[in-house]
Amino acid sequence: MIWALARALTVPPRGTVCRGLDVTDRDVRAYIDRINYHGPIAPNLETLRGLHLAHLLTVPFENLDIHLGRPIVLDLGRLFTKIVERGRGGFCYELNGLFADLLRALGFRLDLLSARVGGSDGGFGPEFDHLALLVHLERRWLADVGFGKSFRQPLLLDDPEPQTHDGIAYRVGCVGEEWTFAQRQPPGEWKSEYRFTLTPRRLDDFAAMCRYQQTSPESHFTRGRLCSRALPEGHVTLSEHRLIVEEEGRREERIIDGAAAFDAALLARFGLDLDMP
Repeated sequence: MIWALARALTVPPRGTVCRGLDVTDRDVRAYIDRINYHGPIAPNLETLRGLHLAHLLTVPFENLDIHLGRPIVLDLGRLFTKIVERGRGGFCYELNGLFADLLRALGFRLDLLSARVGGSDGGFGPEFDHLALLVHLERRWLADVGFGKSFRQPLLLDDPEPQTHDGIAYRVGCVGEEWTFAQRQPPGEWKSEYRFTLTPRRLDDFAAMCRYQQTSPESHFTRGRLCSRALPEGHVTLSEHRLIVEEEGRREERIIDGAAAFDAALLARFGLDLDMP
């Protein structure tokens, strides 16, 4: 296990309560094992990049509890049980909310940010529509493990030039106090994914929109089941009726016909059995 490295790292002594939430070092270890991370954990850019990618490769972006009638409450203990102990995923408030506390426990300084997600009409959603992270190192970095198919490595906030990861270009720009995250789509057009300010938020600030996202018929999360995860060389997405696997430049798509086929694909591709407690 990674914790053979612990002697050389800055994890608090056993039983110590870490900053941010009531996390003992055993919980930190369980989280890092959950995301199959095997790198250093000093609070620096190398660690941030490694944890960010490891999280995307192991923890799915999914809305399955909404369609199971299981309320999603932004309580960090419940999120830890769901994501770490039960091996589930979640949507932005869950994934970035819990990831933020892992980073804080390891000594990172960061802020929770409210973002407004871009729509097909060119407009943007309401405040607290999305939760993203601003990590303060020698420079400032935008981190986000809860936006589905998006950037795998944190983006440098104060660089207006395109930043390319795995052949995909991303850009973070600022007008006044409002920032925009965009990515370039084939055949080369930029799409604004979300807008945000740098006002620090608390997890509780997102509670009302979290309830809206899981209950309103206007929320795209209530319209169909979704589960997606990064692959080492691509991405896999399971929706209500389709399984799409993009890997090493190839794209395969097949129809998912019925509940049994959906459950089988969920287990085979994501290791999720929703009948488990």
